[in-house]
Amino acid sequence: MNIVRKDFDQNNAVVTLRIEKVDYFENVEKTLRDYRKKTNLPGFRPGNVPAGLVKKMHGKAVLAQEINKLVSDNLYNYIRENNINILGEPLPNQTEQQAIDFDTQEDFEFVFDLGIAPEFEVQLSNKDKVTYYNIAVSEEMIQNQIKSYTGRYGKYIQEETVEEKDMLKGELLEMTNGKVNEDGLKIKDATLTIAYMKDADQKALFENAKKGDLVVFNPAKAFENEAEISSLLKISKDQAKTIDADFQLKIESITRYHESEIDQEFFDKIYGEGVVTSEEEFRAKITENIQEALTSDSEYKFGIDAQQMLVEKFNNLTFPDAFLKRWVLSSNENLSPEKLDEDYSKMIEDLTWHLVKDKLAKANDIKVEKADVDEFAKAMAKAQLAQYGMVGMDDDMVSNFAKEMLKKEDTVKNIVEKVAENKVFAILKNTVKLENKKISIEDFNKMLEQK
Repeated sequence: MNIVRKDFDQNNAVVTLRIEKVDYFENVEKTLRDYRKKTNLPGFRPGNVPAGLVKKMHGKAVLAQEINKLVSDNLYNYIRENNINILGEPLPNQTEQQAIDFDTQEDFEFVFDLGIAPEFEVQLSNKDKVTYYNIAVSEEMIQNQIKSYTGRYGKYIQEETVEEKDMLKGELLEMTNGKVNEDGLKIKDATLTIAYMKDADQKALFENAKKGDLVVFNPAKAFENEAEISSLLKISKDQAKTIDADFQLKIESITRYHESEIDQEFFDKIYGEGVVTSEEEFRAKITENIQEALTSDSEYKFGIDAQQMLVEKFNNLTFPDAFLKRWVLSSNENLSPEKLDEDYSKMIEDLTWHLVKDKLAKANDIKVEKADVDEFAKAMAKAQLAQYGMVGMDDDMVSNFAKEMLKKEDTVKNIVEKVAENKVFAILKNTVKLENKKISIEDFNKMLEQK
């Protein structure tokens, strides 16, 4: 086996592998002997098929397989042993690579193009500046969170007098000429909510109504929607289209949702028994939780800005553009050259960031341990549970949720990448100059929208 490298510039090289018969002959013969032992043909005892016949049957495929393995193993060993930082994958050279004939050739030559990453060093100091946005917790945010909790942990109470958002339950009877139609529709346990009615006059019919009252209204006028009418009257949508009669509702129950009182029972439901014991502590806990979420947003924005700063700092790096475009097109059959040209500058920005990030990770000996992955998964689990109002969950529940997440291979891979990136950002925060800026959530969101 002979391997020769020829550099055209700092980003492009050609590697030629020359394979002679001695490099593969022994392995090919061994494989064919194994085939002979396993080959069964009529007229021959198992394992006694003539070697020449086995070679005729399988020789070409075995040779091709062995050559391909030799090429792959030796090419990537050469790249690894010589510390060649390639971009993409080696591609067959389009001009020097000759056609291969496994029927007639004994010696083979394979020529590959390599795209090589630019050589550079990452040196940072406090001359490199990144703005860090500290998002302020406003009174409105605290009140909105309190409102969310009181709404979520409220309860339903039976009432005597109707209000707009109440759920009414009772018997509905179809009417004709102001009287109950004995042959008409009768719906026991009908339920409706006045707030869903579209017609103001129909809503007004229920004003100040009490439990036990009889209220006559017209469902077709009140709801103006076949789906709502069919649900209320328990008929098909086609039948609902023909309904125009008045109906009498005997109000049997009035159910109203009451937001929770802000008391100890309320605190215990949210954070666990005894964790919060006063409204002052409750507000402080809410502020802390909001600040945690806002810090995540601040960190996210810092990551974007730090990445942009570094990409701009190293925007003079050279890349094997023709090679990269060829490699991307060969890897994405649905991508057109025109679309690639349109997106290429963004691709180079992403590639620059990837290279810079790897340099920083290696220079600072960044490693991602299992404990890092577990901790990040727990943080993800805690955040997802919080989205459903499940805050203050015990560690066992959070840990079990995190373990379920980590059963997915893609999730683990994404977490490892994110943890490594976060460690790089942590190093950047301690190296570059942070220009701290206080900002409202409204201005912060507007800033993100403008990107």
